[in-house]
Amino acid sequence: MKILVINGVNMNFLGIRNKEVYGNKVYSYLLDMIDKKAKELGVDVECFQSNHEGAIVDKLQEAFFEKPAGIVINPAAFTHTSVAIRDALESLDCIKVEVHISNISDREEFRHKSLTQPVCTGQIAGLGLSGYTLAMEYIIEQTKS
Repeated sequence: MKILVINGVNMNFLGIRNKEVYGNKVYSYLLDMIDKKAKELGVDVECFQSNHEGAIVDKLQEAFFEKPAGIVINPAAFTHTSVAIRDALESLDCIKVEVHISNISDREEFRHKSLTQPVCTGQIAGLGLSGYTLAMEYIIEQTKS
């Protein structure tokens, strides 16, 4: 079983940018945390990050053919702007969980609207980095039922 984790724009700057919002853990810490959780769950995980909208769309289109059990996606700022990522997600017939480290509903008004959430199975927001592992657990749970 495979889970694809996709991170959008500026996620590679975790621990560098807006520490008061995103914390001080760097991106490699997040990748290690995801890898450990994948081993614990007995699944393969592939992590992908890009600051380019088209690269994320390309990765989602690859997923159409590779058929992962699920996708954990943090589109980051693209959450609020990308119809292209939304449309690519809509094409996929697997469990898709949108994750946000911060609670986007408690932030600036322009962050309240997610274009991608309506085409995802669910959304986890405001639980920090643990939102990723919770999403992975959810995908496994739903795949087994």
